[in-house]
Amino acid sequence: MEKDISLNEKTSFKLENPEKLWNTSEESFQKVGKEQVDSLRKLIKEVNEQISNREVLSKNIFHECEILKTDINTFIGESKVVDPTDSKERTALRQKQIELAELQLNEKISCWKDIALLKKELREYQKELEDREERMNMLDKILEDKE
Repeated sequence: MEKDISLNEKTSFKLENPEKLWNTSEESFQKVGKEQVDSLRKLIKEVNEQISNREVLSKNIFHECEILKTDINTFIGESKVVDPTDSKERTALRQKQIELAELQLNEKISCWKDIALLKKELREYQKELEDREERMNMLDKILEDKE
């Protein structure tokens, strides 16, 4: 069964003011824009902190590897080769030094990659922040001209 809706029938709902569907006041625009800008600023700050933390982590890993390599060098220098098993142990320790050097190199590369990705993300947030600030300024100017 189809119902005929004509202009004469009363609707089940009424709009208080059909012309005012959106809150377009200056305060509402500024509030929304400010929230978005503040959010982007917070994200930028967090990414900068992540970059700093990643650099610190990398330096700590590199430093710890240097300490281990120095300890191995000291041990090898202080110990005398008494029998053939000592020679095998020294070779194993030298291999550990090589592995630590490889770990350091891999850490440098990983750190560089991680920071490059974080900086890319940072640039995107900074660009978005600039765009939003420009839009807010433009909107403010339009609203000022309107008055």
